[in-house]
Amino acid sequence: MRYAYGVTSALLLGGATLSLVTGLPAGAQVAQNDSQAIAGMVPRAGAPASFADLTQQLQPAVVNISVRQKVVVKQQQNPLAGLMFGGFGRAAPAQEKLAEALGSGFIISADGYIVTNNHVVSLDDENAADAVTVKLADGTQYNARIVGRDPESDIAVLKVDAKGPLPFVPFGDSGKVRAGDWVIAIGNPFGLGGTVTSGIISSVNRNTGTGAYDHYIQTDASINSGNSGGPMFDMRGNVIGINNWIVAPSGGNIGIGFAIPSDVAKPIVAKLMAGRAIERGFLGVQIQPVTDEIADSIGLPHDSGEVIRGVQPGLPGAAAGLKVGDIVLKVNNEDVTPSRTLSAIVSDTAPGTRVPLDVLREGKKTRLWAVVAKRPSQKELATSLTPASPRDPFATPQTADLVGSALGLKVTDMIPDYADALGVPPNTQGAVVVDVASASDAANRGLGRGAIVVGANFEPVRSVSDLEKAVELARKQGRSTITLQITGPAVQGGTVYLALRLS
Repeated sequence: MRYAYGVTSALLLGGATLSLVTGLPAGAQVAQNDSQAIAGMVPRAGAPASFADLTQQLQPAVVNISVRQKVVVKQQQNPLAGLMFGGFGRAAPAQEKLAEALGSGFIISADGYIVTNNHVVSLDDENAADAVTVKLADGTQYNARIVGRDPESDIAVLKVDAKGPLPFVPFGDSGKVRAGDWVIAIGNPFGLGGTVTSGIISSVNRNTGTGAYDHYIQTDASINSGNSGGPMFDMRGNVIGINNWIVAPSGGNIGIGFAIPSDVAKPIVAKLMAGRAIERGFLGVQIQPVTDEIADSIGLPHDSGEVIRGVQPGLPGAAAGLKVGDIVLKVNNEDVTPSRTLSAIVSDTAPGTRVPLDVLREGKKTRLWAVVAKRPSQKELATSLTPASPRDPFATPQTADLVGSALGLKVTDMIPDYADALGVPPNTQGAVVVDVASASDAANRGLGRGAIVVGANFEPVRSVSDLEKAVELARKQGRSTITLQITGPAVQGGTVYLALRLS
């Protein structure tokens, strides 16, 4: 299971399926006989009469995966230890335990290569499982070895050595699928191997804000724990997605599931099969989407660009001249959009490549050039961006005057004493939030005390006076929102942009 943004998101340890005929891709068999498609295997005008024929062809290539792995479990401190022995409680030593899990996978070649999710074969996000067993639909079991895995895309490749050729399925073209297309999933939910579910594609190119490879096919086909690594099939038996995770606020399936598109998976699988390392591009910047509200505040078209909210020194973004507040519109002449994010474009760029960056800076377009570096691991990135925990600078009375604002905020000019307490550079200028009206848009958006407003509508704010002038200008321009640039201890990555309604 994983939890993101307060919503329970279940990683699906589940399965996939393939063609019945040994050595032939299921998709090819279905396509060879169009009369079968007309008879119900491929819907022409409405729902298919049955998925039974297609399922029968695909299930032999479905595999159930069971793993065993030694994991280190940290023990909680005994809360009674200090009371009983007159000292501080001691944390019990970490213990090594044997963890077991079930998942799914699908065979992609007659000689036994199998695709699944990385989290199926790595239960602690770092180390691979100690033992992996693969079970076919006919009950045959094999010990599998892990050929390669890529934690960032959550893809892994296994290999089994069979006495003869195995049934397999081909990858399809996920770029051609559309919302509303029928799909089926075959997997191992809750250990119930060979389970088939159907539904439609709810959305393509779904961006959920979960990382650089945040690009999913969304479906309402029933997917549950145990389905991770299993395939999502189109009606011709081609794998168009790898089932990956679900939104599960109640702990079970509610019809919102996500699959890794085949077009994303195919090149990664090919590299893992060849024993090649997965290298991705990296600029060393923190970004956030340009929401409709932010776009409206500066007159930018919707679904265009992403905002730079942090630039790490000594990395390609800084060397290229990117600054906080820049809106990147294109990378290497490719538009930055919600379905094709800056992270995705840069990640797909080979390290060492020199690319142009088309940027909107303070209302003017400019072009910068960057040499893409190799992306660090997720663990290294998380460590580099972990903020310090400062003390509350407003725990004692301050002498500065408080100024009310049209945004439902009480703000005061930034002074060195505040900077020290908030853990920001002493020369930081801006308007510090000391109180937020409970019924304001700012409160609803999570803005709190200690936040430092350093920009408004992508112009610098050095004082409360600057903020008030920016609000007045936005009103004169007929804007319904104003975009604030916020920094401070609560903001990971250094800065964030927040569009607030003008009251």
